[in-house]
Amino acid sequence: MSVIIKTPEEIEIIREGGKNLAIVLHKVKEKVAPGVSTKDLDLYAEKLIREMGDIPAFLNYRPEGASSPFPASLCVSVNDEVVHGIPKRNVILKEGDIVSIDLGVKHKGLFTDMAMTVPVGKVSEENLKLLQVTEQSLQVGIDAARAGNTAGDIGYAVESFIRAQKERKYGIVEVLAGHGVGRMIHEDPFIPNFGKRGTGAKLVPGMVIALEPMVNLGTKNVTIDDDDWTFRTADRKNSAHFEHTILITDGDPEILTQI
Repeated sequence: MSVIIKTPEEIEIIREGGKNLAIVLHKVKEKVAPGVSTKDLDLYAEKLIREMGDIPAFLNYRPEGASSPFPASLCVSVNDEVVHGIPKRNVILKEGDIVSIDLGVKHKGLFTDMAMTVPVGKVSEENLKLLQVTEQSLQVGIDAARAGNTAGDIGYAVESFIRAQKERKYGIVEVLAGHGVGRMIHEDPFIPNFGKRGTGAKLVPGMVIALEPMVNLGTKNVTIDDDDWTFRTADRKNSAHFEHTILITDGDPEILTQI
């Protein structure tokens, strides 16, 4: 494992890109409504990114082992889809859905990554609670991302918070995880949303990482669709996903994907 420590110049570019990404994703969030197709959201995101002079990081991205490149700029995952949902003209959002919007931007050659799950119109209390727990678990993970701690400390903090929820037993997706980001979309270290204290990569100032808990209403297990991209819950219960790119500093972690 070779963790890349970013230079001050790279960090400044990543900070700029992260702000651009946050602006775009929040504008896309505002477009989420009943009657909107997932492809509409994708095209809007790509338009905004290019207007800023940036490049969609996911469009035509083909990680090692993938059978085909990702065909869109925005991952749009509805209800039981966990991540990497491919936007389509014939997938129309409806009242009561929840939708994960996950976006990466390449700004001056460097990458940032961000995601949020958004309610479509009025959604059930169960779904609202799922969104709240998942978003809060991301913040818990960020709070643990301090120099001297480890990737396992982050995973332990996220898992402990989710396991402590009294109203139901949530499934924490284990086969997908946070990761380093910056010079590439995915870099070392691998940062699971579960773990043991003191294990995994040590966090040092200058590391840029993307944390992204994925939490399910039911089982932790997932399947992958025939498109070889879309992960969904094995029991077809809903899933939520939140993500920020952050910088490890000498003090508090800095969220880079915020306005």
